[in-house]
Amino acid sequence: MINDLLSQNLFDLSKTIAEPLINKYDYPWEVLTEIKNYILEIGKTLSSSEYEKKGENIWISKNAHIALSSYISGPAIIQEGVEIRHCAYIRGNVIVGKHSVVGNSTEIKNSILFEETQAPHYNYVGDSILGYKSHLGAGSIMSNIKSDKTNIDIKSGKEKIKTNLRKIGAMIGDHSEIGCNAVMNPGTILGKNCCIYPLTMVRGYIEPNHIVKNNGEIIKKY
Repeated sequence: MINDLLSQNLFDLSKTIAEPLINKYDYPWEVLTEIKNYILEIGKTLSSSEYEKKGENIWISKNAHIALSSYISGPAIIQEGVEIRHCAYIRGNVIVGKHSVVGNSTEIKNSILFEETQAPHYNYVGDSILGYKSHLGAGSIMSNIKSDKTNIDIKSGKEKIKTNLRKIGAMIGDHSEIGCNAVMNPGTILGKNCCIYPLTMVRGYIEPNHIVKNNGEIIKKY
């Protein structure tokens, strides 16, 4: 099942400007320490006719919609058609893919959002990758650090991968839906087309096309 965790099996990599970065590594969490440098590298190549550079290493598409009450700290790339809503907080090292939504009071740091991703209401997204057309329900959290602050292992069944990283949030496969007030524990991996019930706590790897209910039951989609 370790092969199921490969980036190519979780995401359509053509749906992110970060495709060259992700393709350098086998597993998605391996890119987390490189997001900052990648933004600094690729930002310099973005067309000045399409992007406006603001502040320190912040590139914003001229077709993005940015609320005046939002706060964006660099390095960051905000692509075309993105909507950054009231009081959103982009903390740096963030790529927001085309036509995505970062909503009111949502906080994002050191993460990649693929195209058409939605984090629209009171979400926390730390050290995470959200796949194409994934959606976070109101108040859902991508938790990125264990309470004992030790390094995070990625678990798939009885198999375990040591990451040597203290901060990893969630890797959310394409088209996955996360219900309101659900919590993805550090190192959670969702395959494509998963559905997480509201008020559910998830850890480890969930196979694609599965539903996780708030009593811990996991069933295959029909």
